Amino acid sequence: MIKQAKFIISVADADKLPEYSAPQIAIAGKSNVGKSSFINFMTNQNKLAKTSSEPGRTRLVNYFEINNGEYYFVDLPGYGYARVNRVEKQKWGELVEGYLQNCQSLINVFVLVDIRHEPTEDDKIMVNYLYSTGTPFTLIATKADKLSRAQQGRAKQTIANAFGVGTGDIIVTSSAAKTGKEAVLAKIDALLQGWQNS
Repeated sequence: MIKQAKFIISVADADKLPEYSAPQIAIAGKSNVGKSSFINFMTNQNKLAKTSSEPGRTRLVNYFEINNGEYYFVDLPGYGYARVNRVEKQKWGELVEGYLQNCQSLINVFVLVDIRHEPTEDDKIMVNYLYSTGTPFTLIATKADKLSRAQQGRAKQTIANAFGVGTGDIIVTSSAAKTGKEAVLAKIDALLQGWQNS
């Protein structure tokens, strides 16, 4: 249950990333996958994370405190946005990598993928990176309201095949239709339980 959520800080430099003792759940995904909408949906706050129809808006690592510091959501810069120059892209990459490599209290990365499309090369690079570094992650398919139930089933299978996971490993959500929240909250509860017991 998320009772309280507030924005804490935005960081543009890998050297300045703060360290909190409470567990952190990072939120990753390509530009325009709906990361801000997902955060707002999960926290019941329409304007907590700034949403934009223009992809590539999140160029910072944004920290959100949940339940008065019980844990944090950490919104990572969206990847795969074509209209950004190489230097900027490299900077984002260093920022994301710096966070993933150095955060001591990271317990999971929620990798958001658009259910309507096959995972991109960038999605696969991100997931392969998490596999290779042994970073636990959860696949979350967004924008499910755009597809029928039957189409969702097929899309879920396509995503599972692309990442070499089972369809049961993918949580399907829609911030517009307000579906999938219970499954995500159950996952968060399990993650927090695991953190407390470790």
